[in-house]
Amino acid sequence: MPLAVERLYRAADLSKLDFKTTADLEPVEGLIGQSRALDAITVGTGIVRQGFNLFAIGPAGALTRKAVEQVLKEAAEDRPAPSDWVYVNNFKEPQKPIAIALPAGRAVQFRDAMRELIEALKTAIPAVFQSEEYQTRRGSIDEAFQKQQSEAFAELQKKAAAQSIVIVRTPLGFTLMPAHEGEVIPPNEFNALPEEERDRIQAIIETLEKDLEHIIHQIPQWEKERRDEIRRVNTETAQVAVEQPIAEAVQKMGDIDRVAEHLKAVQADLIENISIFVGQAGGGEQSESGDTIGGAFDRYEVNVLVSEAAGDGQAPVIEELHPTLPNLTGRIEHIARQGMLITNFRLIKPGALHMANGGYLMLDARSLLSEAFSYQALKRALRQKKIVIEDVSRLVGMSSTISLEPDPIPLDVKVVLFGDRVLYYMLSSIDPEIGEHFKVVADFEDDFDRSPENEAILARFVASILAREELKALDRDAVALVLEHASRLAENAGKLTLMVDEIRDILTEADYWAKAETREIIARADVRKALDERIRRAARLRDRSQEMILDKVALIDTDGARVGQLNGLSVLSLGGFAFGRPSRITCQVTPGSGKVVDIEREVELGGPIHSKGVLILAGFLSGRFALDIPMSLSASLVFEQSYGGVEGDSASSAELYTLLSAIAEIPLRQDLAVTGSVNQHGDVQAIGGANDKIEGFFDICNARGLTGNQGVLIPESNVRHLMLRDDVVEACKAGRFAVYPIASIDQGIALLTGRPAGTRGADGRYPDGSVYRAVEDRLQRFAEIRRSFGRGGEGGAETKP
Repeated sequence: MPLAVERLYRAADLSKLDFKTTADLEPVEGLIGQSRALDAITVGTGIVRQGFNLFAIGPAGALTRKAVEQVLKEAAEDRPAPSDWVYVNNFKEPQKPIAIALPAGRAVQFRDAMRELIEALKTAIPAVFQSEEYQTRRGSIDEAFQKQQSEAFAELQKKAAAQSIVIVRTPLGFTLMPAHEGEVIPPNEFNALPEEERDRIQAIIETLEKDLEHIIHQIPQWEKERRDEIRRVNTETAQVAVEQPIAEAVQKMGDIDRVAEHLKAVQADLIENISIFVGQAGGGEQSESGDTIGGAFDRYEVNVLVSEAAGDGQAPVIEELHPTLPNLTGRIEHIARQGMLITNFRLIKPGALHMANGGYLMLDARSLLSEAFSYQALKRALRQKKIVIEDVSRLVGMSSTISLEPDPIPLDVKVVLFGDRVLYYMLSSIDPEIGEHFKVVADFEDDFDRSPENEAILARFVASILAREELKALDRDAVALVLEHASRLAENAGKLTLMVDEIRDILTEADYWAKAETREIIARADVRKALDERIRRAARLRDRSQEMILDKVALIDTDGARVGQLNGLSVLSLGGFAFGRPSRITCQVTPGSGKVVDIEREVELGGPIHSKGVLILAGFLSGRFALDIPMSLSASLVFEQSYGGVEGDSASSAELYTLLSAIAEIPLRQDLAVTGSVNQHGDVQAIGGANDKIEGFFDICNARGLTGNQGVLIPESNVRHLMLRDDVVEACKAGRFAVYPIASIDQGIALLTGRPAGTRGADGRYPDGSVYRAVEDRLQRFAEIRRSFGRGGEGGAETKP
């Protein structure tokens, strides 16, 4: 018997709600129907032990990210704001910047205090070194040096003059020459002197040269003493200039031990490198702003890596949409200067782990796995509980620039990965470490039970979507259609989908059509228009497929009866749009060795599940027929005009009907189409896409003209899934189309042939006129033919009874 009309479509029950439009409903926010996932999130956020991170799995359209983000933000309110982090210069090892943690919000204060300090010193230090006191002390040192040098030369000059020798400065240095009455004796006159006189003068000069050499050798030592004295004075002067500004900085930030330690190092470096302030007085570097990279004063800057100065005082919730290695663990940038790439601690930039430290980090698992090095880097960070900035070029061995080795930063973060179930299960199978780092799995439901109470919840959730998206309200009938379509999306009349994205899109488009009709309230017609237009936009391939059938390019019969031929039903899903399509299944049988050949498998167009379904047919035949003789059958099954892959076992019942028809030589009705899998006992089992399959065959029959005899056989267990289109329901109601629930092959073959399937009697045989009697008789004839060939006899031809 065909299904009653009320079982083809389940209308919404809004008896639990009293409203005219959704504006009268109290919105419901957050997750609905996800108690299992919510419990998992609560556990994941509540356990602070290492490894208890979350992996949220479920459908992408269920708004899991937004819902989880909201839950995490609520949990973040109970966690304190994390520390600020800064990087400062390491004066001893500049290539290893120092990381300093500060109380939340103090990083910017530290940076500003350091900038104020340097700006104050840019003025104070030059002023001190230009003061009269400093100039006097500096002048006295220079004067003492000059005096010491002058006195030494004067003494030597006096000694030389007493012996008629003068000291002459030349471009090459000092030299001693003979003189007469203070005037240098020319070389020709000197050479004219007696030899004894020349030797005497030369001996005097040699003696004086030793004294001159001694003085010249002392000059560098005197210069060193002068520089040391100047350095001492500079240090004393610098200490005076630096002491007060440093004290003010310590007063502001000295309560933090690491900051106080750094300020001591800054003070020591300022005194040691005071020349960069004095040397730039009046311009140049002195006028640099704190944002200038690569300047002389960079060494005293503070690189604020993470700060809560502008935050809300609670733990952060960060989502990184592009989790490359630099975006995840941070990066060290370089700038070009005079044809070279340079860097310093100010060019260290934070990653998502830095930003989420002390809170929660949300990552898309597929995006994470798509980025080279990111997944492994995340696991290293979670295992080591610290963030190490890693350079991609170094990891691949292509680094050609000198980089930094910043201090690692301690990591305290909850990571939430999002992905579909298949991805999670595949990752779990190939990476045992996934269970080490993500111990809590939040499995989001695709749907939830359909009941008046849950329909009321979903209606209120629809109201919240409309309010959030600023869309028009829905009237009562429109809400009912949305709920009914939610059941259709769940592919189960007893369920409601939780694919909220899909529902939101429908509401948005319904709002558009309501505006086009100048309606203030979205009506049922607007929702229906939105649903129909969504199908129309995506249905070009469906329409072309149906056109090929109607033009008899693809051969599908919808009337008459044929032996070994039947209409099977399949679903094609392309770009998110699914539609049913009938396919002709045919079968040929001959005497043979008991093999059922799947042509699709032989040509490698059939998948393993489809092939399994065909093998089950052989098991059914063996268990039902010719129990006392070997199976002597060779059969070939094929999907006609199928040029792509065939997968799934939803056509196995149709293939069995076709096989039985071919063996029994009994025609099957072509005005019926079949879907459903079968087991070796002949039980018809549930399949997917029942609604699309029924509607696909209905569209062909309707286009050719409904006769009242056409219909579809579906597994009885699929009846609960039916949410058919209005036109299909109306046709069934008028008796022009039918949907038949089938529990066993016996029921199905009887309906398709108009004969009883047959039950073995006391004599062990099927009754005359039954389908199974015809099948068994034919198989016995095949066995006789095979025995005849085995004996080498003449009985090769099949004998008709």
